Amino acid sequence: HSLWKPIPGQFDDFIATPKDNMYQSLHTAVVGPQGKTVEAQIRTREMHRRAELGIASHWRYKEGMRRDAAFENKVAWLRSLMDWRTDVDDAREFVDTIKSDLLDDRVYVFSPKGKVLDLPAGSTPIDFAYYIHTEVGHRCRGSRVNGHLVPLTTKLKSGDQVEIITAKRGGPSRDWLRPDLGYVRSARSKQKIRRWFRQQNREENITFGREQLRRELKRLNLADGIRMQDIAHLYDYKNVDDFFAAIGFGDLNSQRVAARILQELRSQEVFPDEEETYVAVTPEGIRVKGVGDLLTQLAQCCKPEPDDPSPIVGYVTRGRGVTIHKWDCPNILIRTSKGEVERLIEVDWGTGQDRIYPVVIKVRAWDRDGLLRDIATVIAEEGINMREVNSVSVQKTNLATLTATLEITNFNQLVSILDKIERLPNVIEVNREASHRITPAPSPRLQELD
Repeated sequence: HSLWKPIPGQFDDFIATPKDNMYQSLHTAVVGPQGKTVEAQIRTREMHRRAELGIASHWRYKEGMRRDAAFENKVAWLRSLMDWRTDVDDAREFVDTIKSDLLDDRVYVFSPKGKVLDLPAGSTPIDFAYYIHTEVGHRCRGSRVNGHLVPLTTKLKSGDQVEIITAKRGGPSRDWLRPDLGYVRSARSKQKIRRWFRQQNREENITFGREQLRRELKRLNLADGIRMQDIAHLYDYKNVDDFFAAIGFGDLNSQRVAARILQELRSQEVFPDEEETYVAVTPEGIRVKGVGDLLTQLAQCCKPEPDDPSPIVGYVTRGRGVTIHKWDCPNILIRTSKGEVERLIEVDWGTGQDRIYPVVIKVRAWDRDGLLRDIATVIAEEGINMREVNSVSVQKTNLATLTATLEITNFNQLVSILDKIERLPNVIEVNREASHRITPAPSPRLQELD
């Protein structure tokens, strides 16, 4: 108070009048440098110990008991849990977050100073940064693991030593909340990122959310036929601005919203001419992926059964379709030893009710060596069958156009694959091709885009 002007009414003496839990401290607030408010708490080491660990610590130290590191770690964990609760606005969301982070497997990593951090398995350097401190997480821009620069999507392993590279200012990226990019694993980290975006300018979040959703709808060829007010109501938002803001600060994922819109339109038969097919199923209930109506039968040599947990495989025969074997069947082992693996196909036990949707996508890109191969690899890694492909390249402009028919099982899968293809080098854009573009639908639920 001799250095800065105290703010009237902001001084509390909890030393003379302790709280019921024996908390003692002096609280004050002053007008500090540059006219900013500075709050201060002043107390002794013993008072601080009691404030941090509670009245039990006062009793323990008064009784002369030895310091119990395990006990203090448990108290510290409970305190972090309470701090965590302040980051989550909804009680149910908090419980779900606790389950997600506490019931998973764990990894144990080291800070540069040798401190051990207990993280959920699959955690990344960004998760590590948020466990160190919220501000460290917000300003994280790079990381070193065991002395080597690594991507922020790197999965940490037990025993790793992790160092975080931070910027002087700035905040998290919205990409960190995208599950398909793999930047963040911990639910606790995701909550802190969402909280940061909630605290930003509301208009900025609305604008960003609107543009993100428009971009996803355009890729799905849906940009001209949707009334956003109706979609906002699907997600229990009273107005469109709240809906867009929720996308902007990460409570809603624009890709999943777009996939749900496509599903809603399909359920209302806005795409009446788009075909819907079923996976080939044998009378025994074998589902064969990507073979259409090809004849299938069960092998008599190993007699695979649905109740048997042994993995199964399909073998393409000459003139008799696909025969289903156990993976450890002697006949299969003999054929694989002879290098006949190209005649093996993936199969599994099915219910006969799994549906496949053929969807046509169109990719525009600057032509280069390996473009078609890279696109096919991304599709295969997603477990999606590519039924037919057409590619045209204009030598004069070096522009390539590729059209492919994919067999998908749900629309989230479609949105994900479009995003991954668009991230490939030289790809300009990728969109879903529809047999009918959406026009303003007569349904009162889905009308003209605002």
